[in-house]
Amino acid sequence: MNGDIQKELGIIGESLEIKEIVHVIQQVAPTDITVLITGESGVGKEVIARGIHKVSRRKQKPMISVNAGAIPEGIIESELFGHEKGAFTGAWETRKGYFELADGGTIFLDEIGELPLATQVKFLRVLESGEYMRVGSAQPRKVDVRVIAATNKDLESEVRHGNFRADLFFRLRSINIRIPPLRERKDDIQPLIDEFTKELSARNGITFGGISEEAQQAFKAYHWPGNIRELKNIIESLLVIGNGRRIEVGDVRKYIRDFSEIGRNLPVPTKKTPEQAERELIYRALLEMKSDIMELKQMIQKPVYHDRDMMVKMPLIEVNAEEQNAVHADASLLDESVVPIKEMEKRMIVEALRKYHGNRKLAAKALNISERTLYRRAKEYGIEKWF
Repeated sequence: MNGDIQKELGIIGESLEIKEIVHVIQQVAPTDITVLITGESGVGKEVIARGIHKVSRRKQKPMISVNAGAIPEGIIESELFGHEKGAFTGAWETRKGYFELADGGTIFLDEIGELPLATQVKFLRVLESGEYMRVGSAQPRKVDVRVIAATNKDLESEVRHGNFRADLFFRLRSINIRIPPLRERKDDIQPLIDEFTKELSARNGITFGGISEEAQQAFKAYHWPGNIRELKNIIESLLVIGNGRRIEVGDVRKYIRDFSEIGRNLPVPTKKTPEQAERELIYRALLEMKSDIMELKQMIQKPVYHDRDMMVKMPLIEVNAEEQNAVHADASLLDESVVPIKEMEKRMIVEALRKYHGNRKLAAKALNISERTLYRRAKEYGIEKWF
């Protein structure tokens, strides 16, 4: 029976930790109690939130997902609570906020730790009384929503440092679902791989050749700093680049080698500041992109052979001279043995923005940081031209 419920929730995994989470969901889903989901970036917090909504009494109503860290501070209250016509410059018409759009259903607030302090007060009011006011209005409005919040931050530490309100923290933590990182639940790796290969091969029209036993062991031995998101990205790369052929241990090591080596050598402070945590995330993403760049260079420079008798020509990629020089320059710089962290961050941000053609949302997601952090870093390094 538990397996059927887990399938309905859309949660993949066989570990005791996942089964315990499923059990907690069964207990809290039928209620309207606020739930706080915590865990590292990439562990699947939104999947758990959607699972709660799927089996709740609100499942026929919408679930609105909001990434609080991706909304600029100046407009976040308007986005959450709506605004009246003429409330500020550019408010040409009355607009509903996310809470109003989710009325009767569920609102999922990801990166709740990024909410500005002033907005936290108004968010707490919604939790306590179901009341809010649109920007530019003095008229209280009522809303009936179930709130699920998520964060990868230590909110207790944020409270101590004055970045998060204590009363909001105590209100949120009544039900806390902690999702362990993937390295702490190795039993979930194979079921996740099976699900991703099935899903991605069907989506891309690829006949998948399977995974060798040695490759499976390599996946289990890896520490997965990017958690499930990283696993899915690597599986997708292996399937597409390999055109569905059998995945061998050498293929796996090509994608995770840098993280395995560098991860053991990175300094581990006893207590990380938010600034240090952000820089480490960018540093890790830089290492991953280095592998992508080298793979791309190999694809451009020579044809790919799938067997001795058949040559598959890669499509030509049109790149102007300036961009080509920039890519080769960045790739050569990535091979330097010692590079200042700030310089690596700058190159990482430029490369991500170039890769996604200036799309800030996709670039921030690839770097595993919020759009607000991306903008702050770009301003710091004098590369606002992308914005």
